[in-house]
Amino acid sequence: MTPAPPSPVVLEVLDAPGQPPVTSELRDLYDGFERELLVPLWTEIGELMPLSPTPAAIPHVWRWNRLRELAAMAGDLVPVGRGGERRAIALANPGLGGAPFATPTLWAAIQYLNPGEDAPVHRHTQNAFRFVLEGEGVWTVVDGDPVAMRRGDFLLTPGWHFHGHHNQSSTPMSWLDGLDIPFVHAMGSGFFEDGPETVADRSTPRISRSERLWAHPGLLPVAGSQSRPSSPIAAYRWEHTDAALTQQLVLEEEGHAGVVEPGHAAVRFSNPTNGGDVMPTMRAEMHRLLAGVRTAPVREVGSAVWQIFDGEGTVEVGGQAQQVGPGDLVAIPSWTWLSFEAASGLDLFRFTDAPIFERLHADRRETR
Repeated sequence: MTPAPPSPVVLEVLDAPGQPPVTSELRDLYDGFERELLVPLWTEIGELMPLSPTPAAIPHVWRWNRLRELAAMAGDLVPVGRGGERRAIALANPGLGGAPFATPTLWAAIQYLNPGEDAPVHRHTQNAFRFVLEGEGVWTVVDGDPVAMRRGDFLLTPGWHFHGHHNQSSTPMSWLDGLDIPFVHAMGSGFFEDGPETVADRSTPRISRSERLWAHPGLLPVAGSQSRPSSPIAAYRWEHTDAALTQQLVLEEEGHAGVVEPGHAAVRFSNPTNGGDVMPTMRAEMHRLLAGVRTAPVREVGSAVWQIFDGEGTVEVGGQAQQVGPGDLVAIPSWTWLSFEAASGLDLFRFTDAPIFERLHADRRETR
């Protein structure tokens, strides 16, 4: 009986450079590997252990005007409610084979809510935040605490907290959602649970209960101040972020230290109970560049998504430069060179998976 010919996979391995001469015994060995679902390291080491990171994700820019236009169309055609849960449209990195992931660990989407609509209550183990580019009139209710959403606000929904949204205004509202969905999906650790169909507390306070308790600079309530994995502050308000960035640049003008580099101010949103990141899997920052400033090129292990909050400029990522303006979103894969140049003053929101890599002691950063 004539033996079956080697499979294409086996033939590819046998023909690879640096392999020993092909014999019948060697063919039998590789056939045995394939039958038993085994892969020898010597045929894969270049891919599994490259000289530097080779991410599948690629740099990409999504234009906010187009995202908002498509979200508005979805608002006319697609209801929000049980089943779909949210009218959220995810960014799909072109290097990730159609998966709805901005990077291998980060999920980003535009969410859109029509006047009078409720997004039903649910909870999940994935950590989430909202960043508001424009508008107001929506309240997100997190564990029964109504939190107003306004332009420039950064709002948290840590994992396994019940939350829903309701639009009390007469106009639609859209915002950026960021989650660690791809990371949780890859780890096989996701849980999800429905809550009520509609938000129970439809009140519209200007300041949430969590802010009244926790959002006082440098002050913690003695009761319940033990370290928590995620920040207990539901909303980091734009007026505070703006003031912090402004004062960094004022101090620079006065000859004092405090900026990242000349003309480049930055703040990191932090967890007041431990001084660390707002959530265990994601870091969030706000950056401000004066007109004409170009940031030093930097690359880091781990990925990030940037959103232009205000101003115009240029992003150079992976050796390619593109003009960007308000709302545009930029995916930055791991170990990819990045710099921004501000035409006008430029405000930039950034979120990244850095806490994961730092906890694993796998972080690395280079500047040139």
